[in-house]
Amino acid sequence: MVDSITTALGVGSGIDIKSLVDNLVNAQFSPKNALLDTREAALKAQISSAGELKSAISGFSNALATLARGGSLSTQPTSTDTGVVKASLLTGSSAAGLSATVEVRQIAGAQASNSNLVTDTSAQLGGGKLTLTFGKAEVANGQMTGFTAGSGTPVEISIDPTASKLSDIAAAINAKKAGVTASVVGDANGSRLVLKGATGENQAFTLTADTPDLAAVEVGVGKGNIGTAARDAIVVADGVQVQRASNSISNLIPGVRLDLVSAKPGTVIQLGSTPPTDGLNQAVQDFVSTYNQLQTMLKTATDPKGGPLRADPAAKAMQAALSRLVGTQIVSDPSGPRTLAEIGVATLRDGSLTVDAGKLTTALSKYPQAVESMFASGAALPAALQTISLAAGSVKTGLGASEAGYTKAADQIAQQREKALAEADTARTRMTQQFASMDAKVAAYKSTQAALKQQVDAWANSGR
Repeated sequence: MVDSITTALGVGSGIDIKSLVDNLVNAQFSPKNALLDTREAALKAQISSAGELKSAISGFSNALATLARGGSLSTQPTSTDTGVVKASLLTGSSAAGLSATVEVRQIAGAQASNSNLVTDTSAQLGGGKLTLTFGKAEVANGQMTGFTAGSGTPVEISIDPTASKLSDIAAAINAKKAGVTASVVGDANGSRLVLKGATGENQAFTLTADTPDLAAVEVGVGKGNIGTAARDAIVVADGVQVQRASNSISNLIPGVRLDLVSAKPGTVIQLGSTPPTDGLNQAVQDFVSTYNQLQTMLKTATDPKGGPLRADPAAKAMQAALSRLVGTQIVSDPSGPRTLAEIGVATLRDGSLTVDAGKLTTALSKYPQAVESMFASGAALPAALQTISLAAGSVKTGLGASEAGYTKAADQIAQQREKALAEADTARTRMTQQFASMDAKVAAYKSTQAALKQQVDAWANSGR
């Protein structure tokens, strides 16, 4: 209807009424749309800035926590012969002051056995039940000469007659996940079922069958072949001999895991520790560098002369919390430095940090443990930074709440824009109809005027 009207507009009056209506509507609604555009742009900048700051502090905190957990900032145990025993730090432990001796007389071994030769590997051996029994074994010349069952429950493995090839039997054993792995090894003469258990003298095993058909795969006293015997590791730590079922030992020297690589009876290995001086020095430098990048972002975001978050309390709270880090006591050891400022980290007038290299070197030399404790995983500086990060991400009081508020306001702007568009369309329709009525009246007046003019002209021409 409006389109048909606007097509004929101006016929009577000669005025471009469509352009006139558009100009009038634009004049009425342009200021409001401009205000909405300005407000929407400001909200988008606030949403973006809040999200960037929230992501930046979270990334900073996570990176420091990961570094602290990685162990590169912790005193590490050392071994004078890593070809015999390697030493590593257990999570949450300290190797500071470690001094111990270790002699590896025997490393732990797992029983590896193989069955008698089966010449036809495609043949079905027959059904029945196989039983795995664990315990201690005596082995001599590749044969099991004695076996004492342990207290554990034997594991039964049912073999279907139609699925009793060596490969089927190996798959059935593996499916039990009993601690023994099975495979088939073959050559030109045939194949054998190969079984391997876990390390430790109590992890020796026998495999027995309840039918003659499966006798070829049995392992036990006088049955099958023993490649290696199950045995414990034998270690002498500070003069005390102990046995362990595994070559990875975490309960012998407090805070330290020993990984036995080879046996070297009679050779005493010295265990000590090395402080991570270089790693800590770099960590302090990296912390200051990342801190300064974050502070630059905060200063831009909260700039009173145009920063998108200049009035945001969460951004200012985050900025204030970060600025307090340098002087806050983060460790409690009274014998050494307890704040970042005491190890050479200083705050400049513009709020950025700098490192006094000489002071840091002195602190690392005199108080390595105090500096190390500042970067302890889950504590000290990583914990303090995580607290700031969590506060910033809070959806109740932090930047998370700010971001949600700005997003809600932006959604309302979109709704107001839709409302303004609808009102403009309504106004355009109303004005178009009004001017259409006017144009029709003007056209009628012009028609009457033309008729009168014709009549007057006729009278004049007739001499009347």
